[in-house]
Amino acid sequence: MAELKRSLTLFDMTMIAIGGSIGSGIFLTPATIARDLGAPWLIVAVWVMGGLITLAGALTFSEAAALLPEAGGQYVFLTRAYGGLTGFLFGWAYFLVCNAGGLGALSVAFATYLGFFFPLGPVGTKAAAIIGLLFLTGINVTGVKAGALFSDVFTMLKLAGIAGLVVVGLAMGSPHTTDFSITLAEAPSNLWSALALGMVGVLWSYGGWQHATYASAEIKNPQRTLPLAMTIAAVSVTAIYLLANLAYMWLLPPARMAASPRVAADAISTVLGPMGGSLISIAIFISTFGVVGIYTLTAPRIYYAMAADGVFFRKVAEVHPRFHTPAFAIIFQSLWAVVLILFWGTFENLISYVVFTDWIFFALAGASVIILRRTMPDAPRPYRVPGYPWVPMFFVATSARFVVMTLIEKPAQAWAGLLFLGLGVPVYYAWKRQARTRSPGTGS
Repeated sequence: MAELKRSLTLFDMTMIAIGGSIGSGIFLTPATIARDLGAPWLIVAVWVMGGLITLAGALTFSEAAALLPEAGGQYVFLTRAYGGLTGFLFGWAYFLVCNAGGLGALSVAFATYLGFFFPLGPVGTKAAAIIGLLFLTGINVTGVKAGALFSDVFTMLKLAGIAGLVVVGLAMGSPHTTDFSITLAEAPSNLWSALALGMVGVLWSYGGWQHATYASAEIKNPQRTLPLAMTIAAVSVTAIYLLANLAYMWLLPPARMAASPRVAADAISTVLGPMGGSLISIAIFISTFGVVGIYTLTAPRIYYAMAADGVFFRKVAEVHPRFHTPAFAIIFQSLWAVVLILFWGTFENLISYVVFTDWIFFALAGASVIILRRTMPDAPRPYRVPGYPWVPMFFVATSARFVVMTLIEKPAQAWAGLLFLGLGVPVYYAWKRQARTRSPGTGS
């Protein structure tokens, strides 16, 4: 029987972790964050806090990934710590909405920015999104190294694009464009609510680094490679985001950032004219197309692990005999994402209702490190999170706070998300019954 091959290097995994985080967010969300917070020092503060949360999460997940270097990453942590139902509900939400919906959104996004150069219209945009997604599916089916090479190239291209933005902003802008002095007079009157709203955009922009754990079964020396790659990525993305925000504020004051629907393009256009908008459109196209490639590579490993555990279609657990990839898992995910693209107008609202569940599983996965230390005390741990238990507890607390704030501020979205998870419970037990029927005499 064909098996997954360990062929991903430290460079591959670093590019996957960085590329999985940097999508379109850094080009768009600074405007909403400036609108929520106003004060430059608060804007910088939330981006720093987002970086600290990301680093804490990367360090925490690294211990679990080094302990359990198996395909599926976060799914495996959750299953071992809490049981099969919790792991399944994570995969259930991830396949049906979170990742497939993200693939749909990102595919539509890169097609939209492609339309900046080649007018496509609504039908053409969807067609370009589907063609691009299927092209990336083909690359990732033919080998994990082919998918990783795509990730390496496009991540380096997007880093070059952001580096260009930073250089232009810091070289051609002025530090006097924005007043960075710390004063409470500039702070919003409802400071805590404003900070919570600002953090939504920040955490969305930082998200994606955890995708590196999903391919754990295909990494060379995963116990060393994965913790190092995720740590390098967390620090690098934080530095990149801080420099990008400084560049924006050297070109535009926060009030103008807040009023801009395309803050990156408008900022660069102040010094480069119309050409700036074209350059940013190219950068966003490269960035979003690259993220689609990474998500197409990594997330199917979750469904592969679920199928191997008997809680998903058996075919999805098969490894291609020639390419040594979970080919059916990759194809299955992409076909579902194509369906979502075709019905995008009605489905995009559902994503906003369910995506908050991602943070429930972030909190649970962070806490799993503490649980696994108690339930697997004698297991070899080649990597231990520094600052234990405070670093995991910080990550768990901030993730839980995000969940609680969503319940308070957006109860309709939160309860819809919880209802969706509840619908997965009978599905899980149906899969388990079916697995027992196929293999009588096995336990649950």
